[in-house]
Amino acid sequence: MLRFLKNLGRNIRATGLYFLFGIILSAVFQRYVPQDVMTDLFGGNEAWGVLIAATIGVPLYACGGGTIPLLQAWLLDGMSMGSAAAFMLTGPSTKITNLGALKIVLGIKRFWIYLAFVMLFSFTTGLIVNLMI
Repeated sequence: MLRFLKNLGRNIRATGLYFLFGIILSAVFQRYVPQDVMTDLFGGNEAWGVLIAATIGVPLYACGGGTIPLLQAWLLDGMSMGSAAAFMLTGPSTKITNLGALKIVLGIKRFWIYLAFVMLFSFTTGLIVNLMI
């Protein structure tokens, strides 16, 4: 039980700030961004919304736990499931720490190929999800 509590405390310290940031960002979006803006930007089964979601997933993603409240708010405001899928695919694969390591390991040319592949895969997956749902 002591080991469990120690690990729980460590995990809360590691992810708690990101989760809180996601909740705050979600509240800000729900309060100050009109619903029709979100619907116009991410709504419907349009490729544009999927592309935008995949693109903003790169700088905006903090961690899975912090992103879930934000995505929940966006889905309630009219974001399509394909846009949400594209956002969640680009985020983890383009976290700043991951990108730093990949740039060192892959070199600059392969690094850009990796980014292009992630964006293309996320975009394609988002479109497929929109077609299926």
